[in-house]
Amino acid sequence: MSLKDRIGEDIKAAMKAKDKVRLETVRSIKKVILEKETTVRPSGQDALTEEQEIEVLTQLAKQRRDSIEQYKQAGRTDLADNESQELAILEEYLPTQLSDEEVEAVIDGIIAQAEATSPKDMGKVMGPAMKELKGKADGAKVQALVKSKLGG
Repeated sequence: MSLKDRIGEDIKAAMKAKDKVRLETVRSIKKVILEKETTVRPSGQDALTEEQEIEVLTQLAKQRRDSIEQYKQAGRTDLADNESQELAILEEYLPTQLSDEEVEAVIDGIIAQAEATSPKDMGKVMGPAMKELKGKADGAKVQALVKSKLGG
């Protein structure tokens, strides 16, 4: 079942269950996917690839995380809680996130392969790391880990 079909089914289920937060979140995911599909149509592509779908979901999750931080700093825990609920729903559609140990192992391998030894080599490591960990780990976490390993 494609992501678009799964989302359609989840919208119906949320309506039947009268789950307002889930319904709004899933509808917002569908909206963004449809918008992204219209941007790729001129290139002759009818639907998004799985990688493009993950990219869209990752972007939405990142926006939610940023909002949560800002709401917490502003003392608006009610809004932060709402964003947290939406983030949890979004994460159901993303591939399973790797543990910190798994992310660290991937980064160690890339550092060894790139023969990176100093903060100047960060570019050599970040490109391949983000490509390999796309959708599986938070980019900020990957960047912080690479920085600490290269002594930055």
